Amino acid sequence: MLTSKQILKLLSDLESDRVERTISTHNTDKFCEAVCAFANDIANHNKPGYLIIGARDNGELSGLKVTDELLLNLASIRSDGNVLPQPALTVQKYSFDGGDLAVVEVQPSVLTPLRYKGKIWIRIGPRKAIANESEEKILIEKRISQAGTFDTLPCLDATLDDIKTDVFSSFYLPRAIDKDILKSEKRSIEYQLASLRFYDLRYNCPTYAAIILFGKNPEYFLPGAYLQYVRFVGDNMATDVVSQYKYSGNLCEILPKLDSFVETSVSASRPVPVSALREENIRNYPHLAIRELLMNSLMHRDYQTNTPARFYEFNRSIMISNPGNLYGNARPENFPAVNDYRNPIISEAMKVLGFVNKFRRGIYRVKDELKANGNPEPIFDFSLLTALSVNVRISDKFVLSKTYELDKSQLNPQLDPQLDPQLNFVNKSIMNKILKFCFTPHSATEISQSFLIKDKSYFRKKYIIPLMESGLLEMTIPNKPNSRMQKYKTTLKGKRSLEI
Repeated sequence: MLTSKQILKLLSDLESDRVERTISTHNTDKFCEAVCAFANDIANHNKPGYLIIGARDNGELSGLKVTDELLLNLASIRSDGNVLPQPALTVQKYSFDGGDLAVVEVQPSVLTPLRYKGKIWIRIGPRKAIANESEEKILIEKRISQAGTFDTLPCLDATLDDIKTDVFSSFYLPRAIDKDILKSEKRSIEYQLASLRFYDLRYNCPTYAAIILFGKNPEYFLPGAYLQYVRFVGDNMATDVVSQYKYSGNLCEILPKLDSFVETSVSASRPVPVSALREENIRNYPHLAIRELLMNSLMHRDYQTNTPARFYEFNRSIMISNPGNLYGNARPENFPAVNDYRNPIISEAMKVLGFVNKFRRGIYRVKDELKANGNPEPIFDFSLLTALSVNVRISDKFVLSKTYELDKSQLNPQLDPQLDPQLNFVNKSIMNKILKFCFTPHSATEISQSFLIKDKSYFRKKYIIPLMESGLLEMTIPNKPNSRMQKYKTTLKGKRSLEI
């Protein structure tokens, strides 16, 4: 950071493309736009820019008293996920006779162009502006010349035909780019991809980030780019396997399925009486905690290896492991206070898609969710040089309720006298999950996929038809049972059966 003398010298000079002064203390948009513009450094000064708060346009101090709250708000610009990729900045307070100054020093980024809420901000002399196409191209070329992480590198064996451009255009682009700018977008798909670091214009091919996020077959280029799910009967990998599934494909398609699977098939809940008039809903694992750990695994993993990410569910614990240990500045002794990004473009994309809420807060959020649910602290294993794993144990309250014990008897459930005769052969646990899943109508394909069963015909015969015959499930279009728009929803009787 600058010295007090250097700050006073900046105040005595005119505003430039490296300095902005303001007396506002609450205009977050203005602060973020300035940070974004300094980080883009379109003039290529390769020097930091300075946002000075508490000074008028003529350089006079406004008499501001800088508070800790103001400093914290300014520092949060780095990691709140609104300016992407994350800028590098520091915040400092300076005190003078005429008042205080809060100074944000912003380093030029190597991952240009940066965007704030989907818009690329740059400095043109003493003012800010939204970059035009020519200026955006300059920033793209600047980033290409400085690219360093694997996900920014060109996948030289790939072509535009190897990615699902429709997924990029209809699913990702509207979430990444401001809608007004998107309306005026006339450039080719290659330039649109390149502006978000998904295409290398020098080599005329997608980057690895594009293959991972939108690829038609990511495993062709990256053999380990998938997630392996296995559920075991017992408490270790030596026991029998109940079910297994391979989550393969691009992340835009995998992540929603994985989120749904965790919520409907992994995170189980049941009411437990706590008094004569009240019940408490107890979960084995909180959905948000397991989801966050899985998202972190796919976001931070090493995609250059042939090893997949793993999601193993045991009797009383879950293990999630990914190839690639802590990266960059992150170390076992400073984790999770310090983090670094092996795949910054993929990390940014997952934030845009809503699968990551705030950078750096994920592990703290996991711990809070687990604690609130009665689960022990997660155990992170950094001992393997080429992998990182986390073990999450089942909620103590869930175990003590003596209602959950996964063993071989679950594979052959006993007859339940409360069920209709046609449901005697149906696994009640799966039945309940189907009924909960169908509170919102779903097609047979969606239901079977959420339970990792590929044979839709078998699933319909085994589960859907018995549930319909018992009056627990019904068609949304009963007069057209074979309609391609057909979906199934839980009846009132089905909802009441869950309360028994």
